[in-house]
Amino acid sequence: MSLSSPKSYTAVLGAHSVGLYRRLREGSELLGRAEFNTAQYPAWPAAADALAALLQAHAQAGGELRVLLSNHFTRVLLIPWVEQVTSPQELASYACICFEDIYAEPAAGWTLRLSPEAAGRARLAAALPDELLGRLQNQAKSVGWRLLSVQPYLMAAFNRFSTAVAQDDFLFIVAEPGRSSLLQARDGHWTSARAVSLANSDAALNALIARECALQRLDSAESATVYLHTPGRLEPFDSVAAQHLDRLWPLGQGDDLLHAMSLVVN
Repeated sequence: MSLSSPKSYTAVLGAHSVGLYRRLREGSELLGRAEFNTAQYPAWPAAADALAALLQAHAQAGGELRVLLSNHFTRVLLIPWVEQVTSPQELASYACICFEDIYAEPAAGWTLRLSPEAAGRARLAAALPDELLGRLQNQAKSVGWRLLSVQPYLMAAFNRFSTAVAQDDFLFIVAEPGRSSLLQARDGHWTSARAVSLANSDAALNALIARECALQRLDSAESATVYLHTPGRLEPFDSVAAQHLDRLWPLGQGDDLLHAMSLVVN
């Protein structure tokens, strides 16, 4: 019987390409990456096919796999507190109703993961395609690996940087190319969770921050701190819109978007 620890891997399903990394004590090592066709909608089946080929090419028995999903493939929403919802089953049903109300489509076919919160507080929810989760589980199994987690990028990034977000009032932005995801809190309570399509430029990002700060000032005399995570972008970003802006790691990690994304996975 081998006493060595199983090798650990991270797969990143980006908006246009997939990367497979071996997790090291410090950082990660690229094993392979592949582009996929984004013309079809949804694009995640093509991403899953690209990952399957990478797994087959680099399979070694006994591996452990964590998968990070681009915000392009997940949906985020806020589940308001309702006193009448008292059981896990009622909460799950209520979350599905909220999903259908926001996205105007049935919640069937999506897995909703809710953040644990104290009574009286709204919860964050991330929705992941059921079929994609099933395919990832089968792909890992087919190469003899154990699938440890499938993490939405927005949630993984917030968890990674949570110790740096030392404020009860903040706006947390993950500016992934083509899509920015936002979490907002006031007095330690979640107040908003959403994603918007956004061009990959400083001008577009500044416009988004300016709009959000203007909305904050409607609710409060002082703007909250903006925490900004821009994976794969090394150039300086100076917001002309935010009074308090804190740009979060990773910086100086190269311009490889998928590698930068992989580093947030715990």
